[in-house]
Amino acid sequence: MTKAHNSSTNSPVQVVYRVESAKYIVAQDIVLQIHQIHSYIYTYIKLNQIDSSESALIRVANNAQNLRFVCSELEFDGFQKEAIQMVKPAKGTTTLAFIFKEGVIVAADSRASMGGYISSQSVKKIIEINPHMLGTMAGGAADCQFWHRNLGIKCRLHELANKRRISVTGASKLLANILYSYRGMGLSVGTMIAGWDEKGPGLYYVDSEGGRLKGNRFSVGSGSPYAYGVLDSGYRYDMSIEEAAELARRSIYHATFRDGASGGTASVYYVGPDGWKKLSGDDVGELHYKYYPVGPAVVEQEMAEISIA
Repeated sequence: MTKAHNSSTNSPVQVVYRVESAKYIVAQDIVLQIHQIHSYIYTYIKLNQIDSSESALIRVANNAQNLRFVCSELEFDGFQKEAIQMVKPAKGTTTLAFIFKEGVIVAADSRASMGGYISSQSVKKIIEINPHMLGTMAGGAADCQFWHRNLGIKCRLHELANKRRISVTGASKLLANILYSYRGMGLSVGTMIAGWDEKGPGLYYVDSEGGRLKGNRFSVGSGSPYAYGVLDSGYRYDMSIEEAAELARRSIYHATFRDGASGGTASVYYVGPDGWKKLSGDDVGELHYKYYPVGPAVVEQEMAEISIA
């Protein structure tokens, strides 16, 4: 970042900031256009009563919702980070993965939300890194998609250079190291790396802070507490592929039923010695009648229980 002050006494105080590719000019009574502070912002801000020695009160308009925050013009880095945190929309999703005797099952919903607004019902949250490895998407969609594509490129280059596929351990470590180098820069990534390598099935959780955990089952996203309840109660290592897929599908459904930020389609993938394949993609609305029957007999029974209580 560079900063230049206008020393003229007759003109208003002017400070020029350059952050990445954008140029920010701060002066009295002018309208600033920010082309990109964050992927969610493309709007206008107006600066009122700027003083070079005092904090500036800035009003940001984003989707007709005014957000107010105070920052120091002399600490623009802090302003940028605070702006990103305040205008970043709330996210919601449900993803899960677990290892069993036949390989790895990976499942996810397909709803994308921005706070209370459902922006899409058909987002692909399970990303193919290579023919034997999958990644899940939770957090910022752009961040997850970009870094999974980047990881896929690096895994392919590793395979070409070493004449063998990269291990699940190596791929997860590579992603964790990359994300760690971008700590504090506003990334939002919570992903699981699942696959099959020379040592068998592997499953790791990686986040945008560079954290990396190995485990047999994980669930990530706003619906994960509900998915964990079903997953933990029904999990067995010796399940068949059909039983494991049914458990994953049922876990995703119950998460979407209780979590408003999850929904759409419950997609289930299987990763085995021969690579990954998609097993199913069911609309959770249709699954509702399978897992949560509400026929007349059920209603009468529930009403009887309520009257007794």
